[in-house]
Amino acid sequence: MSGVLVVRRDAGGVATLALNRPGKRNALSAGLVAQLGRSLGEAGSDPAVRVIALRGIGRDFCAGADLHEVAASRSGGPEEGLADARRLGELFVGIRRLERPVVALVTGRALGGGCGLATACDLVLARDDAVFGYPEVHLGFVPALVMSILRRKIGESAALELLLSGERLEAVEARAAGFVNRVFPKDGFETAAAEYLSALAARPAAAVALTKQLFYGLDGVGFEDSIARGAEVNAIARLTQDFGAGLDRFLHGRDG
Repeated sequence: MSGVLVVRRDAGGVATLALNRPGKRNALSAGLVAQLGRSLGEAGSDPAVRVIALRGIGRDFCAGADLHEVAASRSGGPEEGLADARRLGELFVGIRRLERPVVALVTGRALGGGCGLATACDLVLARDDAVFGYPEVHLGFVPALVMSILRRKIGESAALELLLSGERLEAVEARAAGFVNRVFPKDGFETAAAEYLSALAARPAAAVALTKQLFYGLDGVGFEDSIARGAEVNAIARLTQDFGAGLDRFLHGRDG
């Protein structure tokens, strides 16, 4: 698939979705957001796909919303702005609902909505020269859609400071803050990221799906109910073919 999004699947179970608006620093246009949603759904329903990687073509991961479209939406009043914002919000929710883990591969700048897109992914791998941030406050705007995700990932105080300051963080700072999982050097980024994705794709698919589903399903759930849900997933996991095979290998001394 070409156009604003390039999709590639490899034999190891990794589907890569690449934002393809390099001349616009991969800004999130309405068309790109719609295509991302469709392609994520297609990859997520493909049994051959174990992991979905999201990245940008060109120098940057994503510079944020397409501000020309945002400016044009002002003439349509609050209804048009709300519809536009909801489409991006649905994309963020869709990432969380997918059974497959979605991994952002961030090179260059991930700013505003682009930083939100990376943060909405389950995991983030960054090149050591990547830059993250929510500079919306400098434009008199609000990074509203990412707040729920960011405060869960890095905590209330750290998230609020980042959003109010509009400060940009280097990759190592973003990892220290808690919304980047791994930082790889520029010279070895592609190899290291490919190895990480390959290893994740090799994990038993049922265990990965159940883990992701339970992990996010515990949002807002009390302690006792969380333990009860955990017990239910434990019981389901015992009956999967993947666990049966793994248990057999372990019990018969064939595991490693």
